[in-house]
Amino acid sequence: MPDALDATPYDALLLLSFGGPEGPDDVVPFLENVTRGRGIPKERLKEVGQHYFLFGGVSPINDQNRALLDALRKDFADHGLDLPVYWGNRNWAPYLTDTLREMVADGRRRILVLATSAYASYSGCRQYRENLADSLAALEAEGLPLPRVDKLRHYFNHPGFVEPMIDGVVRSLADLPEDVRDGAHIAFSTHSIPAASADTSGPVEGHGDGGAYVEQHLDVARLIAAAVLERTGVDHPWQLVYQSRSGAPHIPWLEPDICDHLEERHAAGVPAVVMAPIGFVSDHMEVLYDLDTEATAKAEELGLPVRRSATVGADPRFAAAIRELVLERAAAESGRQVTPCALGALGASHDLCPVGCCPARAPRPAAAGVDSPYA
Repeated sequence: MPDALDATPYDALLLLSFGGPEGPDDVVPFLENVTRGRGIPKERLKEVGQHYFLFGGVSPINDQNRALLDALRKDFADHGLDLPVYWGNRNWAPYLTDTLREMVADGRRRILVLATSAYASYSGCRQYRENLADSLAALEAEGLPLPRVDKLRHYFNHPGFVEPMIDGVVRSLADLPEDVRDGAHIAFSTHSIPAASADTSGPVEGHGDGGAYVEQHLDVARLIAAAVLERTGVDHPWQLVYQSRSGAPHIPWLEPDICDHLEERHAAGVPAVVMAPIGFVSDHMEVLYDLDTEATAKAEELGLPVRRSATVGADPRFAAAIRELVLERAAAESGRQVTPCALGALGASHDLCPVGCCPARAPRPAAAGVDSPYA
């Protein structure tokens, strides 16, 4: 048996994700949850939901989270870490508030949260923290004891997140026809967000053009490109591109869009492209539709060979990275010396989000940060 690992003071890990529909009847109610408060008509939501209906109304994200749960529980058990793992979503069952209520009933009082978003941004970090605060407020209104909730730091540059993506890009390059392989361009893709949101991502001192959101993605792209050069001997050109824009046309969002980028690269004479979705933890709907469906159709229209590399998903190295992050945070909270593990130029991210980090347009309470109302 492995030696027991100590996660004290924590008594549970919560996997916190976005959620997704699991059948055609779920699609519109799910989108109503996602867009609540924006006044979007149901007919418009039906139009927006067409990409879900193409896949039978089922988002793959829930099954991918179940696979990650299994991988985490197996890794923890194999390494002697006695820490139960729960799962809650922002927008679909199992809902976050229900899961926190279950955890409290189980006696959990010090909870670590793993969000399925690796980078700093409002939608990828602070909004999850706001959801946590909303759920804690609901428990408080019910008279339940409130657990202390902490969030694991951003893991975009942890080796267990980066190395599986390196393997994915190398495999995708090897899968291209030999006559176009060495000249292939790598399009590192992530979710587009409003430019104003990107500019204010991360701590206040890092706000500026693209903020931490763009800086972190560029750092990961450089790491992967350098590793691909080391493994293949070929220095592939690359660019950070964006996908899944959903905002009003008059509001500036991060560009270039992946489909526009494919057209531009084809016009420039690039013989092939590998699309590497470094901004996503798993192959959920925005990867399957925006890359595997729309972008791939655009490439076929252009006659441009493309491959799409895999996301991290439930890779055992990612599960091991989460275990390491749990133990790192537990050591820090217990006053023990710890050296955070991180690749690249940016170093390890902060444990506690500072005031002004990834601000919302309208201030709302957010848990698991310096300004949390639930210390």
